[in-house]
Amino acid sequence: MKQYAYYPGCSLESMAASYNTSSKEVARKLGLDFEELDDWNCCGATAYFHIDEILATTLCARNLAMAEKLKRDIVAPCSGCFKNLYFANEHLKHEPDLAEHVNFALDEDNLEYSGTGNVRHVLEVLLEDVGIKKIKRRVSHPLEGLRVAPYYGCQIVRPRKNGEDVENPRFFEELVAATGATAVDYPGRLRCCGASLIITSRPAAFSMVRNLLQGAVDAKADLIATACPLCQINLECYQSAVNREFDTDFKVPIVYFTQLLGMALGLAPKEVGIGKEFVAPTRALECAKRRPAALADRK
Repeated sequence: MKQYAYYPGCSLESMAASYNTSSKEVARKLGLDFEELDDWNCCGATAYFHIDEILATTLCARNLAMAEKLKRDIVAPCSGCFKNLYFANEHLKHEPDLAEHVNFALDEDNLEYSGTGNVRHVLEVLLEDVGIKKIKRRVSHPLEGLRVAPYYGCQIVRPRKNGEDVENPRFFEELVAATGATAVDYPGRLRCCGASLIITSRPAAFSMVRNLLQGAVDAKADLIATACPLCQINLECYQSAVNREFDTDFKVPIVYFTQLLGMALGLAPKEVGIGKEFVAPTRALECAKRRPAALADRK
């Protein structure tokens, strides 16, 4: 069983608890050991890197150094945390002066960053270390008939790795298809959800959220699947505000991809944190309750 240093990040400890739960349960089902990094700290989110780059990088480096000490890759479900940790790791590897400043600070905590570890997103681990074929074989409750709009957001594809196609990625669609669901053609899949503009410029953010919701409706999607807590919050929690602003009537369920995958793997909805949504993913629940398919037929 391959072991990873699991980094939940601040959001998964609170508003995105269902993402935390479902990520761990899916990992367990697929034979992955996600051991939470002991005494992890905030990655600095987005804003801190524009205020003090060295201190923000040091926050990330502390988590990286602790994972290195365990000789494990660090795995982050949150796309924002993944991006921050990934870029901090890359900058430190190629900027000796920055690494020297950071290690001076880490020495106070008896830690040292050496650049030997990797930063992975949960999606990446599932696709590369488990693989689509194995995931398909483990699916016992295929979500057949469910139409899913896979929403990448703008963070997860920012690190360009190993020649990835960041303009037209298809890995999210592949994972959705592995669950038995249909990944619809969703034109807004790489667009920003408005992020923290919700705080500073609501009209602009609401317009972005409206466009994403309308895109899912136009594609006749039953729900939107996301891999980022902030995207989930903006798309779900502000639907009623968007409806008031634009006189619309959106009722689009927003779930984490790990919740869909977990139910396809036979986990009960409660085991993956389903049940506290503002808009219930009724269609997904109906698919998950169907009689298990014969595994032999899905190989």
